[in-house]
Amino acid sequence: MKHPRFLLIAVFALSVLLAACAAPAPATEAPAAEEPVTEATEASAAEATEEMVALSGDVVADGSSTVYPLSVAVAEGFAAVHPDVRVSVGLSGTGGGFEKFCAGETDISNASRAIKDSEAEICSAAGIEYVEFLVAFDGMSVLVNPANDFVECLSMEQVTSLLRPDADNNFDTWDQVDPSFPAEPIKFYVPDTDSGTYDFMVEQIVKAGELPEELEALRQDDQTTFSSDDNVLLDGIAGDEYAFGYFGFAYYINNTDKVRAVAIENGDGECVLPTDEHVQDGSYNPLSRPLYFYVNKASLSKPQVVEFIRYYISEEGAPAVMGLVGYSMPPAGTYEADLEELEAALP
Repeated sequence: MKHPRFLLIAVFALSVLLAACAAPAPATEAPAAEEPVTEATEASAAEATEEMVALSGDVVADGSSTVYPLSVAVAEGFAAVHPDVRVSVGLSGTGGGFEKFCAGETDISNASRAIKDSEAEICSAAGIEYVEFLVAFDGMSVLVNPANDFVECLSMEQVTSLLRPDADNNFDTWDQVDPSFPAEPIKFYVPDTDSGTYDFMVEQIVKAGELPEELEALRQDDQTTFSSDDNVLLDGIAGDEYAFGYFGFAYYINNTDKVRAVAIENGDGECVLPTDEHVQDGSYNPLSRPLYFYVNKASLSKPQVVEFIRYYISEEGAPAVMGLVGYSMPPAGTYEADLEELEAALP
């Protein structure tokens, strides 16, 4: 097939020839007309070529199970606009996602916490450069079974004693939390060590309970079930009357018939439930947290990855589905700053 520019020039040449036969023009006028027509032809050909090339290819994301519902919802909207682009979103946990990301296996790594220094070093050693995007806020929800009618509010000190790893000081039965509670063993359902949600809670209970560094972990015993899949935690809490657990607000708000949220005593001594309003106004503290995704700079050479990110932070992307999937918008101006970061990072 001949290049569109060649065809257009040929058509132009033929029209000039026919016009010349009908009414000869002065010889001095031909060179003057040739240059602007050529420029217009080039512009038209470029526009036509751009329109003819449909966006296609793959976008591979993995990581946080907390960010997963938001990214999936955005990917579904993007597919309606660009049906030839295949966006896959995995949920191997924030830590597991960074392992794949730093190995060059993914374009995007979803994260419920900022990348650790140790992970950044692994990426650097592998030659992986990245850009960080803040995309939402989440209220990490402390949860019990709906049949539990005795726990209404917990302090962070009580949460610490429930989850701390030193067996001599932690709570194993509900009456240890409060003597008025049943003397029933507590079954714990918590994210595993690949989860950014696990890391976030460790940071909170270490701060709240002033645990030594060697105990910067959660309890690991026969009463505790770990999983990087929030659906496993959800089913565990939903099926055990004396269960205790936690995960992101999105999974809670979409399963209020299966689990019940417990209010958390904040820094002002108020018992506050996780809601979109409380996360945004900061009153649900200290369990509100930012959510991110990281993009491999090398992947910004792929048009489909760039357009997916642009869509994600546009009004049609994350803001359009944020409330539906149970997250809170980041501070005003965040997406504008994200877009500037994107444009600055483009090759």
